[in-house]
Amino acid sequence: MADIVNNPKARRDYHILETFEAGIALRGTEVKALRAGKGQISDAFARVENNEVFLHNAHIDEYSHGNLGNHQPKAVRKLLLHKSEIRKLFSLASIKGNALVPLSFYWKNGKVKVALAVGKGKAQYDKREDLKRRESDRELKRAKMRRLSGK
Repeated sequence: MADIVNNPKARRDYHILETFEAGIALRGTEVKALRAGKGQISDAFARVENNEVFLHNAHIDEYSHGNLGNHQPKAVRKLLLHKSEIRKLFSLASIKGNALVPLSFYWKNGKVKVALAVGKGKAQYDKREDLKRRESDRELKRAKMRRLSGK
């Protein structure tokens, strides 16, 4: 499961409550552009509209060898989920402070899949706590490596 595009902002700005795997309706040139690694989802979000889930603000560059039928880079794309999953997403997303954010695009059995998460927005102090915890973990690893190497 190799990631095509990753969203580093998602885990930094949100507490991830639950994740879902969704298919995505793409045109041929979009798939070819993603295969070339030409995508960006750091500002993307999903929204439930009329019992369907749509991905907004996902940028997939135009395919360089495309023709007049090339796709729009910032087009709204439909996510493919089961009805029960859509109902669950709608109930979770309707809670104040929750958002639907894509974590990554990846290949699965030759198809592009989206790791979609329900996240609760982090406050500024939560982000600072995460940075402190990461820094302390690094210091512990460095100390352990020094002790093991005998220096």
